[in-house]
Amino acid sequence: MLNPNSDAAMTAAVLTAARAVAAPDTIVSGRNPDTGPAAIESHVDEAFGEVAVARAVAASVDDGVDAYVIACFGDTGRDAARDLVDVPVVGMTEAALMNAALVAHRFTVITLPVRTIAMAERVVRHLGLEHRCTVRAIDLGVGELHDEAAQVAELMIAEALRALADDGAEAIVLGCAGLAGVAEAIGTACGVPVIDGVAAGIGLAESLVRQGLTTSSIGTHARVALPVDLR
Repeated sequence: MLNPNSDAAMTAAVLTAARAVAAPDTIVSGRNPDTGPAAIESHVDEAFGEVAVARAVAASVDDGVDAYVIACFGDTGRDAARDLVDVPVVGMTEAALMNAALVAHRFTVITLPVRTIAMAERVVRHLGLEHRCTVRAIDLGVGELHDEAAQVAELMIAEALRALADDGAEAIVLGCAGLAGVAEAIGTACGVPVIDGVAAGIGLAESLVRQGLTTSSIGTHARVALPVDLR
């Protein structure tokens, strides 16, 4: 699991969620940069996060990693990572949206904070799902997930109920790696599938590895080497 932000507590929470759904023979490890933004909440944050992901991938190419999962909603650094390695690289956002498309005709992403709606919409467009997906947000910062768990759950449930009523949503996609802990509460309150991108990303990465599939190295993601002075 690659967390583009420098919040070690977030990385630990993501690892706990990932290991809970991983197959018994899957070893899940994670890393985050030592410096840089503590949350990816702006385009500036994302720029630093993309560099952090590229550096982390370049530093681990000889570690025997079978697949990478980008643990950031917006899939920060995913395409750069795919240029660098010969194993699958899965963005949690694309994994969550693909899972949602398999279990519901219409679905809504609920992300945070509001200014990150554009990042989620970018991945929705990339997958061609605009006609099936709406993106909403609650106005809390990612850093508040640690200390305001009860408030986060309450706000997410309220927004999910609005999505069912106003968007015609039949499933909810959690729009942040740190939201896995509220999935069950939302599902119970709303009675619809709730897709956590961390779980979706792990499952998709495991499937790709077992099928022997990886990113095509012809054209778009032809392999490149990260300059030594950027590692």
